[in-house]
Amino acid sequence: MENLHDKRKIYEKSQLIETEIKENPIEQFRDWFLDASENPSVSEANAMAVSTLEEDGCPRTRMVLLKEYTYEGFIFYTNYDSRKGKAIEKTHKACLHFFWPGLERQIIIKADLEKIAENLSDGYFHSRPKGSQLGAAVSPQSQEIPDRMFLEEKLKALEQEYENKEVPRPENWGGYIAKPYEIEFWQGRPNRLHDRIIYILEDFDWKISRLAP
Repeated sequence: MENLHDKRKIYEKSQLIETEIKENPIEQFRDWFLDASENPSVSEANAMAVSTLEEDGCPRTRMVLLKEYTYEGFIFYTNYDSRKGKAIEKTHKACLHFFWPGLERQIIIKADLEKIAENLSDGYFHSRPKGSQLGAAVSPQSQEIPDRMFLEEKLKALEQEYENKEVPRPENWGGYIAKPYEIEFWQGRPNRLHDRIIYILEDFDWKISRLAP
C-alpha cells in the first residue's frame, strides 16, 4: 500500500480569462494545440483519449491519434469493427480528451460522430507507411486471438502477397469525424482554483461560460 496524499504540485504556468479567449472554440483549440506542438515537454500533442459507452453502461477509454481538425470537427481513424467502432455506431457519440501536463492544460470535447467519406479514408490510408497499412489489414481489432504468432504469420503472408502491389484499404477501416457540441478548456491555477471555460453549441452559436473548479 502507498499513501499518495502528499503527491501534489502547484499549477502556475498560465491563465485562461474571458478577455483573452477566442469566440470560436476551434480557434481556441488551434492556439492551444500549437502551443502543445511546440512545447518540448509534449511528445505527441495529437494523442487524445476517446471514451465511448459500452453495452454494460460503463464508459471505455483508449488513446488514439488526432489526424486532422477543421471548423466542422476532429478526425481520427480506426477499425469500424473494433469495440470503439461498434460503440460509436450504436450511440454516435464520444468524448475526446487532451491532456498536456507540461502546459497544465486539458481539453474535454463531447461530440456527435459520423464516418467520413470513403475517398478521404482511402487517401489517408495510402499516405501511411506500408507497414501500417498491412497492420490495419492484419488485425481483427478487439477480437480474441490465439497468440502473437497468429498476427505475425498473417503479416508475413500479406507482406508476400502485396510485395509489389498496393495494399487495398480494408472496408472496415476508416475515419470518423467528431462534431463537437461542447468543449471545455481547463487551465491549472494555484490553490486548485483552476480556470474552466466551457463552450456549448446552442442554435448554431457557441455560448461561453465559466465553471467553478
